Amino acid sequence: MVTKSRAKGARKVARVMHEFKEGELKSSSGQKVKSRKQAVAIGLSEARRSAGEKSVAPRGARAGRK
Repeated sequence: MVTKSRAKGARKVARVMHEFKEGELKSSSGQKVKSRKQAVAIGLSEARRSAGEKSVAPRGARAGRK
């Protein structure tokens, strides 16, 4: 079951990826984003920021949960 915060995060990532595909996504320095991986990272960080750390854990935090 997808929680509300995860669904909100998924919408945020989808919006960022749409901006990337349209060529409108910019990094914090103002440069145009050219890498798909960088676009995903921007989307996840925005989702994390807006959901208050509840949507997707940072990569290092996930690694120790096996």
